[in-house]
Amino acid sequence: MSTKLLKRMLANRIRSTQCTTYSIWTSDNIVRSKFKDITLPKETLTNHIWEKLDRWADKPALICGVSNRCITYHQLMKFSKIFAAQLRNKFNISDGNVVLIMMNNIPEYAITLLGAAEAGAEVTTVNPTYTVYEVQRHIMLSDPKILIGTPDMVPLFKNALKLSKKVIPIINCSNDNSTIIDTVSFNELIEDSHVNMNVLNNVKRSAEDVVLLPYSSGTTGLPKGVELTHRSIVSNFLQQNDEHIRQYEDTTVSHQDSVLAVLPFFHLYGLAIVLLHKLSVGCKIVTLPQFQPNTFVNALEQHNISILYAAPPLVLFLGSYVGVKQHHFDSIRRIMSAAAPIPKADIENILKKGKRMEFLQGYGLTETSPLVTTFEIGYQNYTSAGLPLPNTELKVVDPNGQALSSNKIGELLIRGPQVMKGYRNNTEATKNAITEDGWFKSGDLCSINEDGYVTVIDRLKELIKVKGFQVAPAELESVIKEHPSVLDAGVIGVPDENTGERPKAFIVLKDGYTCQAQDIASFVANYVADYKRLKEVEFVERLPKSPSGKLLRRVLKENF
Repeated sequence: MSTKLLKRMLANRIRSTQCTTYSIWTSDNIVRSKFKDITLPKETLTNHIWEKLDRWADKPALICGVSNRCITYHQLMKFSKIFAAQLRNKFNISDGNVVLIMMNNIPEYAITLLGAAEAGAEVTTVNPTYTVYEVQRHIMLSDPKILIGTPDMVPLFKNALKLSKKVIPIINCSNDNSTIIDTVSFNELIEDSHVNMNVLNNVKRSAEDVVLLPYSSGTTGLPKGVELTHRSIVSNFLQQNDEHIRQYEDTTVSHQDSVLAVLPFFHLYGLAIVLLHKLSVGCKIVTLPQFQPNTFVNALEQHNISILYAAPPLVLFLGSYVGVKQHHFDSIRRIMSAAAPIPKADIENILKKGKRMEFLQGYGLTETSPLVTTFEIGYQNYTSAGLPLPNTELKVVDPNGQALSSNKIGELLIRGPQVMKGYRNNTEATKNAITEDGWFKSGDLCSINEDGYVTVIDRLKELIKVKGFQVAPAELESVIKEHPSVLDAGVIGVPDENTGERPKAFIVLKDGYTCQAQDIASFVANYVADYKRLKEVEFVERLPKSPSGKLLRRVLKENF
């Protein structure tokens, strides 16, 4: 363990002792952050990222984990600004226009996104595994003025435009000079040294303007456009930089953290926390276009990864895959997981392999830019999602909106500068999500203990109602995964004539293991109350997951 880390852990323990007389709970059951408030930013996203560039201009910003193609920070800014000028000059992009990006994780992703933002545009990102109909829907909802994608995305774009009856320019973002009919070459755009850069003087964007327009995952309904401003995104960066919770070390002449970017950039967790925030502090980002066991393990070994951001499926892989050995964790100081709660057993499987590293959890949503809570460095209660970030207030409310005291379970509400502006063109959904006094309704069932640590129980809308009792699927999934034969599990409520609903489990077994449904049901019965016991078990080869790793219980229900 590094000397820096030991000093930070000691400082946190001292600070925690010093804070015992300070109550983070107010008299009306609001939980305030124990960390020092940040000064709310007045700058745009790109200005914030370029702000300290001179400290690490010649260091690598992005490296492709497959081809080893490298872009330095100086090149990143240069190419981004050229691309921005091209968007203004050749495509008539103006302030507030939407630019759509649909690519896997490659270094050019950062250039296109930062270039679009530099041009004054709003950026919407699309899952590269979408079907033509899903791409068409995204185009209709976001109304982009230009589409940017890799060569394999171009046929999807063209078919989606036909369905949409729209004509929108397509930029082909290839890392070679291949040409595709009816598209514009990305390389030709950024290699044009004669572009008129003065056009960027016409960009008039402020911290209050929208810069990112991701669409919510749709785990509980159809996707909605989430309006994130420059201020909300940059505020979330600054909130993560508090010395007691920050996960990176300072970039200096002799040191640069390496971050493995396997979480998809189209999702806000991968985009904001892994890519953009780490660019703002000078880290080296190693990109992987998609998760494949061999390339992933090779990247761990070859690039001396310092920080690894994960979602539950990756945590499960790291702990169970025989190809991941102890030496693969030698350079990793910490792993952070978010997107969904993780059973303690899965975390312990990782820590057995990487005994010198920390495991952290965090909690957030697309609508909160995205991070809301995280651990203090050195904290080891893996069942918690951590403490609220600076400038963040939380409360847990009952169905009547009454704020509850510590350790009571209810819906988590969030207030802070990272909360979204609203849902695009959906006033009703915005009013339903954000109260008049600025509280965002997370839709998550949580509790907060006396010290302010949040525990996520489950999605509020996914609770199973058994004879009027509420059963949290995540609780049952956690118990099931303690069974030695189980690799993964998903639980939903299914209709029952006598009880209203009954819990049904979908089980993925470990390779080489066999098990009977009754074995699983009997195992779970030892750990839960009668009304929570499994009434049905089905074995499946895989479970439906979102790109961020969330179990799609909605899809399980649809399949059932």
